[in-house]
Amino acid sequence: MIPVAFGQMRRRPAAFAGLACALFLAIATVTLFGSLLAADVTAPASARRAATGPGVAVIAGAFGEIAVLVAFFVVVNALGFALRQQHRELALLRTIAATPRQARRLVRGQVVVTALSVALPGWIAGGAAARRFLAELRRLGLAAPGVRVPGTPVPMLVALAVTLAVGLAASAVAARRISRIAPSAALTASSTEHGRTGAPRLLAGLGALVGGGLLLRLSATRPPEEMDKAGQAALLAAVVLLVAVALLGPLAIRFLVAVLGAPVRALAPGAGWLAHANLRGYARRLSSAVVPVALLVGLSGTMLIMTETAEHAARATATSVTSATDVWLRQAEVALLTCFAAVSTVNTLVAVTAERRREFALLRLVGAHPWQLMRMLAVEAALATAVGVLLGAVVAGAASAAFSTASTGSMAPSVPVAASWYIVAGAAALTVLTVLGTGLRVVRGPAVELVSGDRG
Repeated sequence: MIPVAFGQMRRRPAAFAGLACALFLAIATVTLFGSLLAADVTAPASARRAATGPGVAVIAGAFGEIAVLVAFFVVVNALGFALRQQHRELALLRTIAATPRQARRLVRGQVVVTALSVALPGWIAGGAAARRFLAELRRLGLAAPGVRVPGTPVPMLVALAVTLAVGLAASAVAARRISRIAPSAALTASSTEHGRTGAPRLLAGLGALVGGGLLLRLSATRPPEEMDKAGQAALLAAVVLLVAVALLGPLAIRFLVAVLGAPVRALAPGAGWLAHANLRGYARRLSSAVVPVALLVGLSGTMLIMTETAEHAARATATSVTSATDVWLRQAEVALLTCFAAVSTVNTLVAVTAERRREFALLRLVGAHPWQLMRMLAVEAALATAVGVLLGAVVAGAASAAFSTASTGSMAPSVPVAASWYIVAGAAALTVLTVLGTGLRVVRGPAVELVSGDRG
């Protein structure tokens, strides 16, 4: 199976580019915060006492718990699409007597090879980021001059081990469907979409929804002097709620598409009708495109609104709670989480659009012009953006309301309107440009060869 795994990776480099990027970010992130924790552990006791503020370990833990969760969320998302683009090949292997165990071993081999190939650059980037981050903490007085990133390889090895563990666990879940069904049904299953959400996925989504609600309550009930804890609980709640959106997305999206379908068809009668029919028939595929947009809007919106609310609370109470240090820390967290969300958005949208190569070729064979397909993709991208922004805004609103309740006593947070519009515009531009850029490449080439599967 190892030669087959390498063959698949050589044949579909684009499918594994997104996975490689996600694994690189995960290894770099764990290395970054692991190195900061190692710096605090190995620092002399006198150096730790000389620093003001919560300390390097506390800051690294507060940053790391959210950043690592988001990084692994991106890994699971990218891995699902790398496998999804191989469903046809895996189905063919099943029909020529490949066992479920062999199919799962092939997927595990791809994860291991990809992770090992990006481990070294991930270690280098994570170590450099840790030194840069620690230098900023020393400049702000949050770390003593004697605190240095140690030369131990332990954080790097832990980063690789944890990332591999998450990747292998995700690959086992992702490969379960195609490896467990009968070989005669595998090929058909690779080209169809189930209309119902499975019970395990539904239960997991409801569990995430309940967990997010409990975290919102925990955030809202913190006293004002525990604003940092309220903020961390609210941000963690936003991540958990976005996981619920990912799991329950097809159910919510069918309803939203039905609501938005009429105006879309009215504004673009031809391309709008075709786009609406595609999205209504493939809610799971639309959910895959919408979730990263919701992740981008939900995380960045939550951080920006929480920061504005904290500054408003500080001004109202005439305190110096929001200092230049607080602002820098929040800006750094916003930048890190936005980077992860943007990578997930691009990875997912490229994969979702590229896997429709045969669909577009069939439409071209029955008379559709490539520019008609591009107009259809533009309408689909606009609708996906609208649904993703709406879901992300709901998550950001819920998390920010909980934080505002803890910090100001009011459920109405302070919303930076201009910055919020920038987030929406950025998400829209990223979504539409990624979909159209990938679509331009996908709709080209001989349609007959693409339909027959001679070109990947």
